[in-house]
Amino acid sequence: MNLPNKLLTIAGSDSGGAAGLQADLRAWAVLGAYGMSAVTAVTAQNSLTVKAVKFMPPDFIAEQLDTVLSDYGADAAKTGFLGRVDVIKTAAAKLKLFTVPHVVVDPVLVNHRGESMFPPEVTQAYIHHLLPLAELVTPNLAEAGLLVDLEVRTLAEAETAVRHLHNLGPKNILIKRILHKNQFIDLFFDGKQMIQLKTAVLDTKNTHGSGDTLSAAVCAFLARGDDIETAVRQAQQFTATAIRNASTWKFSSGHGPIWPTI
Repeated sequence: MNLPNKLLTIAGSDSGGAAGLQADLRAWAVLGAYGMSAVTAVTAQNSLTVKAVKFMPPDFIAEQLDTVLSDYGADAAKTGFLGRVDVIKTAAAKLKLFTVPHVVVDPVLVNHRGESMFPPEVTQAYIHHLLPLAELVTPNLAEAGLLVDLEVRTLAEAETAVRHLHNLGPKNILIKRILHKNQFIDLFFDGKQMIQLKTAVLDTKNTHGSGDTLSAAVCAFLARGDDIETAVRQAQQFTATAIRNASTWKFSSGHGPIWPTI
């Protein structure tokens, strides 16, 4: 049996299991990868609310990363919920130190209502420390707007934003779930070509963890050796299938999970 690819998530724990490192590890298990984690925060949350967050100390996050990467290494890594400047700096420093070959940055900056969760210093830390390391950055519209300091609400505005984002250092950009003419578009830009990846709009509240699953799947496909465009296309379809799978579930009282399969 071939050894599975080793993938690392640097992210927070979702006690409800829908998002965060739980979503990453679930996606990787489905895709046949070996998942590892460095926990940045622990939450008390469910499908309705995040009741509490406890951040891990940066020195303990560094200890997790040193311990895992010095032994296992990683074929690819992704970042999720970081939330503090010192945590962002720690993650970036360790990814550079251990020369992780593929880094996907999911810049968790806003809540589900699109409202900024952190002071501007956190956005600046992403720009200066993590984006230059990213093979791919995967913001939603609100996060893209924060990163480029522009209003980004439409497809046309997203097309402007991806060019500004590319100038900040990431090799590739994917702006997620742009509602346009009764369909969702994920806008991919590699510095030269701009590609619209379209999916149907489903009448469901069960999309919790879809962004985490998308970025985790890109990691898995990159680690397999796929080129970035192929990895993004496969990850988008993997995530769309996961949303369809759970679209009719009555799993919880609020924003329900998705269910990845192959």
